[in-house]
Amino acid sequence: MTFDTPRPVSQDVLNFIGGSFREGGERKTFPNIDPATGKQIGVVHEASEADVADAVAAAKAALSGPWGRMTTADRVKLISAVAAEIERRAADFLDAEVADTGKPRHVASHIDIPRGAANFRMFADVVSTVSGEVFDTPTPDGGRALNYTVRKPKGVVAVVCPWNFPLLLMTWKVGPALACGNTVVVKPSEETPRTAALLGEVMNAVGMPEGVYNVVHGFGPGSAGEFLTAHPDVDAITFTGETGTGQAIMQKAAIGVRDISFELGGKNAAIVFADADLDKAVEGLSRSVFLNTGQVCLGTERVYVERPIFDEFVARMAKAAQSFKPGAVGDPAYLGPLISAEHRDKVLGYYRRAVDEGATVVTGGGVPEIDGPGAGGFFIEPTLWTGLAPTASVLREEIFGPCCGVVPFDSEDEVIALANDTPYGLCASVWTENLSRGHRVAAAMDVGVCWVNSWFLRDLRTAFGGSGQSGIGREGGVHSLEFYTELTNICVKL
Repeated sequence: MTFDTPRPVSQDVLNFIGGSFREGGERKTFPNIDPATGKQIGVVHEASEADVADAVAAAKAALSGPWGRMTTADRVKLISAVAAEIERRAADFLDAEVADTGKPRHVASHIDIPRGAANFRMFADVVSTVSGEVFDTPTPDGGRALNYTVRKPKGVVAVVCPWNFPLLLMTWKVGPALACGNTVVVKPSEETPRTAALLGEVMNAVGMPEGVYNVVHGFGPGSAGEFLTAHPDVDAITFTGETGTGQAIMQKAAIGVRDISFELGGKNAAIVFADADLDKAVEGLSRSVFLNTGQVCLGTERVYVERPIFDEFVARMAKAAQSFKPGAVGDPAYLGPLISAEHRDKVLGYYRRAVDEGATVVTGGGVPEIDGPGAGGFFIEPTLWTGLAPTASVLREEIFGPCCGVVPFDSEDEVIALANDTPYGLCASVWTENLSRGHRVAAAMDVGVCWVNSWFLRDLRTAFGGSGQSGIGREGGVHSLEFYTELTNICVKL
């Protein structure tokens, strides 16, 4: 992919329903804010309850139209064309994503936009090659029966997306949903609506049938999010976001017994043993703590370090934290803003609470002084703490900022217990040059994903999801088919 210099981003962000862009039926709008400057860059048209009903109706109608009659091969061609068009318009998607999130262009250009295209292409490949079960079964009369499975689309899927990786995480759900023959209604975060709307242009450009892909903008309770998840014609709901919101959606999904797939909060741990390659560990953990200004569901907020290397590790991590330059947009070490003033206030509240709970602030702990265009942005200092008790709230509750507590440990059994002492179970990482220990400790982590000597390294075909309060279900590769399709067993007596 190639990227041009930034271009103006559209002022109006519209809903996309039944193949057409439109304003909200009640003519309500809300501001779209650039987190890097704190300034309004446009307005978003809020969908009314009637608009959401129209989107669901369009999606339902498409299931019995040309889309529903399309062969898998033809559907795969269309989805592959979506991936190619995202790549062709990569610069437009980059501009939209950076305008919404304020994140560094080099991050969005290497992660967000390529993965958006890759998600469509990978799931097109998966449905092209997946096979079903076939069993030759004896019958009581001495004959035989053939049992085989058929996968069918689940129907209308509500896709409720977060703001930290808007395009990446939205296409992670839309890709398999469409590949399996479903239709979707997407509700992007009110903070980051642009790339979901822009994808509507891509759908029209490749000839996607009307109603297959729909986008409604708005908020949660009493707005588009609640209207969508409560709609009786929505057959399944997939959501990535905060655990409390997931619980609210789960209550709505219970009415009608609709299926759900959730990736929720986390309080992810890293374990660094004394025999680890310290250069690799510091490099990897400085990414897992500070990438995207800590706004990563897989990010690390608890780091347990074996005591012989504790002081050196802390010193190196502090140096890494201090190398980031909030507000210096052109710098390779540019650390973007938090998504909103409200979120920055939340993270700063945890910074203050850490001190109240006895933390030693190794570095950071406040708001950086910035001159120029970034002066009004929602920037915050990358922060490290030591001296915290295991019961401290900043070691128990998800913060979603560029910060972590570093805690010493003395034995393998001790650190496994510390790492697993959480209601969450999304991911972990283990850093050691001892191969047996790496396998052993990784297997002992109560999480959906555990890395050894790496972080954020993923094969999109593998199972992804969390345990405990970090989610329900697994997506990725053929595992996504378990959520986005219904299985019918057909038994034929021969």
